[in-house]
Amino acid sequence: MARLAPSILSASEEKFDEQMKLIEAGGADLIHYDVMDGVFVPATVNPIPVKELSKKFKLPIDVHLMVQEAGDVIEQYLSENTKYITVHQEACKDLKAVIDKIHGFGVKAGLAINPDTPISVLKPYFKDIDLALVMSVFPGKAGQKFIPSALIKVCELDELRRANNYAFRIEVDGGINLDNCEMTKKSGADILVAGSACFGAEDIKKRCEDFKKIIK
Repeated sequence: MARLAPSILSASEEKFDEQMKLIEAGGADLIHYDVMDGVFVPATVNPIPVKELSKKFKLPIDVHLMVQEAGDVIEQYLSENTKYITVHQEACKDLKAVIDKIHGFGVKAGLAINPDTPISVLKPYFKDIDLALVMSVFPGKAGQKFIPSALIKVCELDELRRANNYAFRIEVDGGINLDNCEMTKKSGADILVAGSACFGAEDIKKRCEDFKKIIK
């Protein structure tokens, strides 16, 4: 069974609390929390602070730092409900140090790669990470179309994981919808991030339920 992580990047600022309650009621497993610095990616997003989010809602928080040298800002995204903090391979000079720092706070550590980055760059860290995040769009903007070649990376990661008994989970982020979620899960993904497909639905609760039925 794969898990659903709606991305609050696509949530309505005006109806945020109402929509968050709907994804909880619909069976979402995690909250995907995007952070952009305007440097590593062009957009800058300042969502509700993680500590406030943690107080209001009980779902585990999956923090995705699209930030240059993310190790410098990790402390800002710690909370009782922070389960994962994921940084980008392309944006950190000393990845092992950043992974160790995240683990030092008792949080699971993830590494993300962009669509044009090969999975080979992750191999030195397979024993250290808890999550490998495959971007299926280029980070920085919500609502992009899914890049199908991401599934090849997911399959390769899953094969490597099984062959070597690695413990990391595989997450896919970008353009996930009801049409491609099943094949993404079957490729080996454990966590599916869906932003516009969840929060853009007329019935958000039902949309989450529909996702859960497909990826169960």
